[in-house]
Amino acid sequence: MNKIRFVLILFVFSTFFSCSGDRLFEDFKSIESGSWGVNDSISFELNELDLENRTSLIAVRFNENYSFSNCYIRVLSIDSLNKVIENKLINVPLFDSKSGKPLGKGFGNSYTRYDTIPFLLNIETKKVSFVQYMRQNQLDGIEAVGIKILK
Repeated sequence: MNKIRFVLILFVFSTFFSCSGDRLFEDFKSIESGSWGVNDSISFELNELDLENRTSLIAVRFNENYSFSNCYIRVLSIDSLNKVIENKLINVPLFDSKSGKPLGKGFGNSYTRYDTIPFLLNIETKKVSFVQYMRQNQLDGIEAVGIKILK
């Protein structure tokens, strides 16, 4: 009887923790130096994903060393021939403009903020690249940038 309970409990836990929830794809690229350079593009390969009618989110992991309340980021959707399909500038707010409190979720002094990419990724999209557009050579306090594609 104990073996059956153990197997049942193991099955329930494995099912619960293996579910990916609402995401089809999620990945982060760490910025080892903690400073995102103006010429440093961050790219994600999306070759085998079905992107048709999927909502996509950009994620910025930052800390309290970040000096601005927002981050302008250029989002590039690129096809298999490295041709740019979409090129949009987005504004990702990272701190509340009135209180100065960090937006997003986190612990300690590290937070992650998700924001919607303002266009649907084309089915021809094979890569998405992000480039910081803050007119600063280095953006201190940016730890990682990621992408999340919802089911």
